[in-house]
Amino acid sequence: MRCPFCNHEDTQVKDSRPSEDNSAIRRRRECAHCDARFTTFERVQLRDLTVIKVDGRRENFDREKLVRSLKLATRRRPVEPEVIERTASDIIRHLEAAGDSDVTTKVIGERAMEALAKIDPVAYVRYASVYKDFREVEDYTDFLKKNYKKA
Repeated sequence: MRCPFCNHEDTQVKDSRPSEDNSAIRRRRECAHCDARFTTFERVQLRDLTVIKVDGRRENFDREKLVRSLKLATRRRPVEPEVIERTASDIIRHLEAAGDSDVTTKVIGERAMEALAKIDPVAYVRYASVYKDFREVEDYTDFLKKNYKKA
């Protein structure tokens, strides 16, 4: 593992333990060259996923993009960071288990919305507003009428 501080290739694992949700192994490492310490996470990956964008472009699936979008939707909401990490892991596990290496942004977005609906209703609406490209106040009210009986 390359040191993120000095770019030296010789690092040693000082401590390993499972993450809070047991979906990854957390490793504390130390660089033999600059003595800097840093943390890495090792996760199981069943297959490489390729994301097919709306315009047809293809790119490698990036877990951090999913986590960033979930964090943005839950910003300033009572949602713990561990819940976001676990949700991202659950979404990815489901995508990998589906059997196809090619995944559309629509499938990823729908999975994220389903997960957020169970976690926090405000985060769910925030995510939907970006994912479904709301442009007018009526877009919000229509969405709420379809998805919430009280709206």
